[in-house]
Amino acid sequence: MIPAVLSIAGSDSSGGAGIQADIKTITAQRLYAETVITALTAQNTLGVTAVQNATPEFVLQQIDTVFDDIRPDAVKIGMVSSAEIAHAIASGLTRVKASNIVLDPVMVATSGAALLADDAVQVLIDELLPLADIVTPNIPEAQVLSGIEITSAADMLAAAQAIQRKMNQGKWVLVKGGHLDDGANDLLLTEHGREVWLHHRRIDTPNTHGTGCTLSSAIACGLAQGFDMQAAVSKAKQYLSGALENNPNMGKGTGPLDHMWEYR
Repeated sequence: MIPAVLSIAGSDSSGGAGIQADIKTITAQRLYAETVITALTAQNTLGVTAVQNATPEFVLQQIDTVFDDIRPDAVKIGMVSSAEIAHAIASGLTRVKASNIVLDPVMVATSGAALLADDAVQVLIDELLPLADIVTPNIPEAQVLSGIEITSAADMLAAAQAIQRKMNQGKWVLVKGGHLDDGANDLLLTEHGREVWLHHRRIDTPNTHGTGCTLSSAIACGLAQGFDMQAAVSKAKQYLSGALENNPNMGKGTGPLDHMWEYR
């Protein structure tokens, strides 16, 4: 049977991020993609012009319906635009006993548009973080989740440790370092609190729309296939690097990745 991966996220009408990026990533890994849409966005490579949230009740109904039939082997959570939707996701995933949960705490779009309401941050911390097997914040998101200003590798570690303390025991944290000036190295904090630095060169490209969505859904794919967490993260990083290096140069702003680069 083909492993299934569920993406719970917002829709990106330009196709570069959100649900669309997740479907492309999951398909590129030869797995079966399922979706729960939390919001519709009118957006392109230049920015987000409008957001229409789904109702919490409809989000919960989507989760129940998916799990009643084709139960996913892993779940990726992306854009959660309101506190009520965050609570509905947490309630639904708890009820269906979901496993292999990857939380990408999307707060701001690549273009700079806010995608998470202020009152949803605390619900995300209190209800979704404890459910996650791994959380994948970038530097700005890690600062919000930890309350620690990050300007160095030491700050990244302190923030990752602070975030891990808010999760259930035995969970992982991946702090992405691409926003730091001195490199693009990521910090993976293991379930036992061991720090693993993922060193890689910064890829010189303006087309980074959807990188966080792509990485988190690729990690979920690795978990669905039975890889351990560190291997799933490493495999996902390799896939993302290829998608960045082979960018299609589309759009007038921050362009999308090439999710199907391995097939060209």
